[in-house]
Amino acid sequence: MTNVTNWAGNVSFASALEAPRSVEELQELVAASEKLRVLGTGHSFNRIADSTGTLVSLAELPTVIEVGASGVTVSAGLRYGEITAALEAQGLALHNLGSLPHISVAGACATGTHGSGDGNGPLADAVNAITFVDASGELVTLTRGDADFAGSIVSLGALGVTVSLTLDVQPSYQVSQVVYDGLPVERLGTDFAAVMGSAYSVSAFTDWVDPDVMVWRKQRGHEPIEPTWLGAKVADGPRHPIKAMPADYATQQGGIPGPWHERLPHFRLEFTPSNGDELQSEYFVPRERAAEAFDALRALGNQFAPVIQVSEIRTIAADDLWLSPSQGRDTVALHFTWIQDEAAVRPVLAALEEAIAPLDARPHWGKVFVADAATLRQRYPKVPDFIALAAKYDPAGKFRNPYLDTYLPS
Repeated sequence: MTNVTNWAGNVSFASALEAPRSVEELQELVAASEKLRVLGTGHSFNRIADSTGTLVSLAELPTVIEVGASGVTVSAGLRYGEITAALEAQGLALHNLGSLPHISVAGACATGTHGSGDGNGPLADAVNAITFVDASGELVTLTRGDADFAGSIVSLGALGVTVSLTLDVQPSYQVSQVVYDGLPVERLGTDFAAVMGSAYSVSAFTDWVDPDVMVWRKQRGHEPIEPTWLGAKVADGPRHPIKAMPADYATQQGGIPGPWHERLPHFRLEFTPSNGDELQSEYFVPRERAAEAFDALRALGNQFAPVIQVSEIRTIAADDLWLSPSQGRDTVALHFTWIQDEAAVRPVLAALEEAIAPLDARPHWGKVFVADAATLRQRYPKVPDFIALAAKYDPAGKFRNPYLDTYLPS
């Protein structure tokens, strides 16, 4: 295949894309390859998935969605939107979802993708078992509690090729979503706990210049609509995260209850995202330092203005996965959607990262950042352990690529 790009179109992959149709075929391909990486749904914005050798898609592997005593086991190439409806049909649910249901389960977990909610860990936190093909072509299965497990889930593709994941499930639940316009931006700092703790999942949208913030509150069950809240007013119609964009493809709002998988994402599954004319960055700081982060970002608002489309604020509960952005600490996630002009965005990123460096900010592995390897090793304390773990399963560096050589040098 030629002209393979990531979702945003800012990364083109030079290697041919292989799509094995069985696990055995995948094992043979891995064993025979000198260099190999996996390309999921392409929703990364840097070269984390690129390879100087073979690129592999898991989309053609046999579909597996099997509910058992340990949860639901799913084939790695499936998208979240493909498993959630199957779970709902059996009266089951996951703890949380990301903003897009179109991303692959394995890719989302491998890069630390998350939703929102003070008590909700990232998507990878639901994984209780993983099976992957190591560099020799052998299958390896690790379960929660195994010595290597915590380093194997948010793995950046460095340990092998994931074949399946087993996820914790719970009884299905309803969610109602209410959007508020006009939250005074100052309230993000002064009333942060009240804002982000006001529902099961909360997202706040701003550009750090506009004095008004839009807040999406997703509550389990039915949420009585408050006409006014912390100085904000309930929206008079559906909203898109970017104020100027039509809301046609956003999930149901207005406080109307519906199944968890049709409310927790921001966008409907039946909306297939086209290549996005955007770049994305995201940084994660300790939750108790949120107000300091907001002050720093507001001070940079005028620098953001020429290149920003929207910024989203979410919270994540602490987890123990080694390379997770929320490893070891309750976290606030600061997401930025930029215009697709990397030359214009990078100087802004440099100023942004400098401003929030004192807050121990961790950049998202799959998005655009300027931090170097030394900074990442400082911000992610388990990096040395992870590098040693990757060498255990891939001693010759088959799954390494220029990205890993740059940011996680062995």
